[in-house]
Amino acid sequence: MSEAGAATLSGRSLTKVYRTGDVEIHALRGVDIDLNASELVVLVGPSGSGKSTLLNILGGLDVPSSGELFFRGAPMPRDDAAITRFRRDHVGFVFQFYNLIASLTAEENVALVTEIARAPLAPRDALALVGLEARCDAFPAQLSGGEQQRVAIARAIAKRPDILLCDEPTGALDSQTGVRVLEAIETIHRELGTTTALITHNRAIAGMADRVVRFADGRIAETATNTHRIAPREIEW
Repeated sequence: MSEAGAATLSGRSLTKVYRTGDVEIHALRGVDIDLNASELVVLVGPSGSGKSTLLNILGGLDVPSSGELFFRGAPMPRDDAAITRFRRDHVGFVFQFYNLIASLTAEENVALVTEIARAPLAPRDALALVGLEARCDAFPAQLSGGEQQRVAIARAIAKRPDILLCDEPTGALDSQTGVRVLEAIETIHRELGTTTALITHNRAIAGMADRVVRFADGRIAETATNTHRIAPREIEW
């Protein structure tokens, strides 16, 4: 494990306990993790192993029960306003479900983010990065599932985030469409140098990562580095 200062985003001794009455559910049990600059990390493991909980904490959508977060070596403040600024200025999210606004075009959906960003990409440029420059004026209902997910990716990266966090971005897609979505994520990672973490149940996707982190029972069970990354089209689903 490298020092926190060498990473874009780090967590140390992270725990998360959910309580329902007298019942405690330990979602994370002392996790140490680094997301290094311009690195693509794939997180794998069964449902309930802690992957999504960790991603939500790293992205400022949730807070740990204990432990500490570091952004570029500096401890992360815990107050709500600072966490909101961190999310707005530094993190892009892609989820399994696209959450596009049906009454807005693809370009307008992306523009929602660029209006609050410090130095954003133009919405059409963000859509071009995911191969949708010809679909800027289409509404979500006119787009396929894969195209909607690529709009969601364009929306996430339009503010030029330092960190892109993807939670099962291909989970609702067939293999051919999933490959196109992974190609879009890989293009963003390569062109913008964004530190990227991607959760998946499909272990084959791990082949496109710089590093693979396997979760089990709220802990990191194994970390492996890929000496050779494969392209999304080489993945055998």
